[in-house]
Amino acid sequence: MLNYKKYRKQIEKLYDDLATISRHVKAKKLSGETKLERQVVYNDVPCRLSQKALSAGYQTEAANEIAYETKLFIQPELEIKPGDIVAINRLRLGPMSEYTAGESFLYGSHQEVILTQEAKA
Repeated sequence: MLNYKKYRKQIEKLYDDLATISRHVKAKKLSGETKLERQVVYNDVPCRLSQKALSAGYQTEAANEIAYETKLFIQPELEIKPGDIVAINRLRLGPMSEYTAGESFLYGSHQEVILTQEAKA
């Protein structure tokens, strides 16, 4: 039997980034109208990013599209839904980046979430 606590402790030593996860939720305005509003669900959670793939850019009429795919390693207790917005603060490597979460895969020691980021060149 795998000792998940021990394994998790070793994985979390590698977490050198911070994630703020938000999602769009329905909110009522004073007028009674319902609108979607971005709400932070988790703030400054230790995590680690890993580059999964860098696709070749493709040209559209308006711009050269570049799609990045990155994997997020984070605590398994957090509920990260597809479509959530994940802002990563790369503490050692520079400015904050924003991604969109895909499906997550849970392990006893951590979870992995595919993140996508689209940029125009």
